[in-house]
Amino acid sequence: MDLESRVVELETRLAFQDDVIATLNDVVVEQRLALDRLQLQIASLARRQEDMAGQFGIAEGDAPPPHY
Repeated sequence: MDLESRVVELETRLAFQDDVIATLNDVVVEQRLALDRLQLQIASLARRQEDMAGQFGIAEGDAPPPHY
């Protein structure tokens, strides 16, 4: 294998790796955004649960055991 073909092979591999890295980065960014949205939803649901428990006067210690 001559030097020019080796350089072409390395450049081809580098271009492919750059594309894969960019694609993986896009996936990571999408997952981060989805995770942020889910965390906001969980926080909102936790606040709503606390509000509802307060409205009905149910304290965590006053809740009936699970077997009821």
